[in-house]
Amino acid sequence: MNIEKNVAHYSQLNIDHFHDIIALRIKIFVIEQDCPYQDLDGKDKVGYHLFYTNNKDEVVAATRILPQNISYAEVSIGRVVVDKDCRGLGLGDLIMKESMNFVQAEFGQVNVRLSAQKHLENYYGKHGFKSTGKEYLEDGIPHVEMLYECAPKK
Repeated sequence: MNIEKNVAHYSQLNIDHFHDIIALRIKIFVIEQDCPYQDLDGKDKVGYHLFYTNNKDEVVAATRILPQNISYAEVSIGRVVVDKDCRGLGLGDLIMKESMNFVQAEFGQVNVRLSAQKHLENYYGKHGFKSTGKEYLEDGIPHVEMLYECAPKK
């Protein structure tokens, strides 16, 4: 599969890509995971969107990167999604790696926090995130808060 990385602040996204990012998130989080929730929460407007498109310019994976003090005191990565047809190709690991590279380039060496579905704790652990121990139900799905520390406390 031929894929292309894209990254843009909301204000720089073209309308078709934003539409396709939201459509993919709804396809996975609302339909596939049977979890009705308010995806459009206003935070997209202040965030960066890192996404991959295929050779038909279709969005096949995406993340939302938010500056400090929007979801958490730290920069956060969320709405991590890979189209079902593209799973198993390493795209999930690639998009997390590139999201972390973007965070460092845009914000410097900062801590990053995310809310992970509990069953994905090991996946995010491979990318340097550690559980904060805060577990909770979000939209009926077990989640765990995780933190990537650029300079762990001694």
